[in-house]
Amino acid sequence: MKNITPFSLGNWSDGDLIRAIACGVTPESDPLFPIMPYPDYNSISRDDMYSIITYLKTLAPIENKLGETDLNFPINFIARTLPLKSYTPIKDPQPSDTLAYGKYLTTIASCFNCHTQMERGQYVDGMDYAGGRQFKIPSGVVTSSNITPSLESGIGRWTKEIFISRFKYFDTDSTHIIPVGQKDFNTPMPWTMYAGMTEEDLAAIFKYLKSCKPVVNNVVKWTPVDVTK
Repeated sequence: MKNITPFSLGNWSDGDLIRAIACGVTPESDPLFPIMPYPDYNSISRDDMYSIITYLKTLAPIENKLGETDLNFPINFIARTLPLKSYTPIKDPQPSDTLAYGKYLTTIASCFNCHTQMERGQYVDGMDYAGGRQFKIPSGVVTSSNITPSLESGIGRWTKEIFISRFKYFDTDSTHIIPVGQKDFNTPMPWTMYAGMTEEDLAAIFKYLKSCKPVVNNVVKWTPVDVTK
């Protein structure tokens, strides 16, 4: 991961930062790696983009020099095909249009990326938000949840209040220091970050997810490592 405090970004212009966030390239047009979900960030509204840049500039500079990314063949060539050419922001979303606003928030939060099954590096058609993407961690395999409105295996039976409380549970200092052993269940879901969303934002996301196509896909969320092997 890169140092994104002013220590590292001090000479970057606002345009450089926009291209990094929304297109995935450095000021020299080199691809950023590890790859962040800039195809989703490419649609961030201008006001939100400027707010992000303004916030980054308020951070205290932390001196942490990191080496340049050195990718092996063929990843070094593939990485250069991935960045987007330009920033194409959407019109500033209006929270009063709850469904459209929820879609916007769901997009820039990259919910699709983690909650859609992949095979051979491609998202599986018809499995939008149905879970099934696997993340291997030292203690086992975490599989993303089905967040479609499926009654059988998704969030179809959830209420708005349940959805919001699921996130807001992590909006306390105590949840930032939950101990996790090396062989315990863990998750790549950034609960403590999303918990900082307002209840109105979470409600909008819930409304959008409930409008999506329900997909039956029963997921085993956690498969621990077989310690007997």
